[in-house]
Amino acid sequence: MLGDDVREHRHRSVLPFTAAPAEVRLLRQAATAQLGHWGLPQAVEETELVVTELAANVIKHVGEGTSATLVLEWDGERLRVEVHDKSRAVPSLSVVSCGDECGRGLHLLAAVTADWGTILTAAGKSVWCEIALGSEWVCQRMERAAAALRSYRPGGATALEGRLHDAALKESAVELIADLLHWTASRGFDPDDILDQAQLHYEAEPGIAA
Repeated sequence: MLGDDVREHRHRSVLPFTAAPAEVRLLRQAATAQLGHWGLPQAVEETELVVTELAANVIKHVGEGTSATLVLEWDGERLRVEVHDKSRAVPSLSVVSCGDECGRGLHLLAAVTADWGTILTAAGKSVWCEIALGSEWVCQRMERAAAALRSYRPGGATALEGRLHDAALKESAVELIADLLHWTASRGFDPDDILDQAQLHYEAEPGIAA
């Protein structure tokens, strides 16, 4: 089940869970489903790792069976992942050693996230991480698209300049999209569904007006 989704200036999901190795996989699945709902499939890999490590921290340092809460918050440029528990013990960067489902150490968080830390609260603490979703992702998409279009019609789009160049690229884009739709239909997929999903991902990108 997806968490509570607040749509104001940011998107927020709250997912209560019980800290146990068997629950970590289900928690990752719930987080992945929420990212899919928001149109952020590109953040799944990092988020799954972060969720695993934060949940593992609760299991190891607070105790198995502890009630905790996962909070996902997206403001357009960063995805913030928080885990709240009732302990005020600040976690260390030591390697977690309670099994594959418990993670591989909080020190990995520094390598895959933009920032992370701990906040003491009235009820305990919150350990948080932020995953960058800034303009670099849009730039990567633009670079991939430009490369695809150049390779799609190497004899036309790259040889022209100015408006003729732009018109050639536009024509290439239309033809490429049409060919992709033919390919998806030949594989038994619904082209309209593919277009709808692509539109959702496009509109979810930072900097795209709602």
